[in-house]
Amino acid sequence: MQGAAGSIGQAEQNGAQQGFKGSENQEEAEWMHYYDQLAKQMDDILWYEKIGDLAYIDKVYLYGEPPAKQGSPTSRGYGNPLKFWNYIFIPKNIDVHKKYPLIVFPHSGVHADMTTYYAHIVRELIAQGYVIVSTEYRGSTGYGEAFYKKIDYGGRENSDVKVGRDYMIENYSFVDSTRVGIMGWSHGGMITLMNLFNYPTAYKCGFAGVPVSDLLIRMGIADDDYRALFSAPYHLGVTVSQDVAEYKKRSPAWNASKLQTPLLIHTNTADDDVDVSEVQHLIQALKANGKTFEYKIFEKAPGGHSFDRLDTRGANEIRLSIYQFMARYLSPAHPFKSVDDLREAAYRFN
Repeated sequence: MQGAAGSIGQAEQNGAQQGFKGSENQEEAEWMHYYDQLAKQMDDILWYEKIGDLAYIDKVYLYGEPPAKQGSPTSRGYGNPLKFWNYIFIPKNIDVHKKYPLIVFPHSGVHADMTTYYAHIVRELIAQGYVIVSTEYRGSTGYGEAFYKKIDYGGRENSDVKVGRDYMIENYSFVDSTRVGIMGWSHGGMITLMNLFNYPTAYKCGFAGVPVSDLLIRMGIADDDYRALFSAPYHLGVTVSQDVAEYKKRSPAWNASKLQTPLLIHTNTADDDVDVSEVQHLIQALKANGKTFEYKIFEKAPGGHSFDRLDTRGANEIRLSIYQFMARYLSPAHPFKSVDDLREAAYRFN
């Protein structure tokens, strides 16, 4: 069996392709999008192999706000809502006459997608009795170049994720609208934060792992290829030096005053992607605004950016603490009491 970081189309692999897709060679870019679509189709099949014993798996097509950037107001389709896919995972052992908590799980990566990179974590959540929705928000990979270029980082992608949350409550009678949590890592951690800030009554609690927190700091550290993803004409269209306010409004650290919901934050001083200084600024901003929340700064934890998403026992122990935090507010039917519980659920053979 493959580890959590060993599956086709994993988030880090998608991230490594970003510079390639930004190439001026259009033919190369088209081939990379074609590859991503094939990888997505193959990985969708893998979900049934990896979690099909525990969960019903579905994928639904929904719509959200119109694209942030459109053509002429007189063009066909101007103002039409943007359509996107959403994964749904439902425990096979549920009683449809009872109520179950919902986890909203936005994927990581600037341009990435929900893949079986997260299969073990999904198994862990399902085993505890959570229903899960994961939105392939605008800009996700695997759906072609046009959708890729609909990216709105820190903007309408957040409302896309809220659409997935609302759909579950409106269409599944066994989902408890009073027990909805949101969790994610990296970009998914950023979306978790922005959803908590923008829709404080929609969630009971949230976990943000190594979250992108301050785009000003991030752009100062990033290389030119990464910064170009944001200043691209189809995206923000400006650099941070050209429009500081635009980058601030998309950064959790500059929106910390909005927090009203129980929150846990994890970061790592050895993170090789989201520098710890970003998350420290978020933590400082939350404290300055008098917010109550929990956090832990891990000192040089092995694994860097992925330190608590690995398959090691140490990473399992950290995830157990995350689940225990979420369970305090969401009361799943089968909360884990030990790492052995977690490993039995995630790896089938403990």
